Amino acid sequence: ITSNPPPPDRNLLGGKGKGLADMSRNLPVPPGFIISTEACVYYRNNKLQFPPELEQQIFASLEILEKQMGSKFGDAENPLLVSCRSGARVSMPGMMETILDLGLNWG
Repeated sequence: ITSNPPPPDRNLLGGKGKGLADMSRNLPVPPGFIISTEACVYYRNNKLQFPPELEQQIFASLEILEKQMGSKFGDAENPLLVSCRSGARVSMPGMMETILDLGLNWG
């Protein structure tokens, strides 16, 4: 993490990722992380297999979010809730679903 990151790249972050990165430079945006479009390209080019390092990177990012928010993903008492938003390099309205409140487990 750098204190002076380069301008966000839509081709790397997707449309929504770039928008979030842009907003976070000047507005109080809740913490989060972005899975790059490179992971999607890898998945499509490698028989629907995720990049080998992706799972570890996601869990490491969730751990950082848990510390920042003071809650735990999947915890019944104080769950960390996240939203998953799709964001292709080029807008494709209606093509992807948004998952809200991921981490809110019943039972």
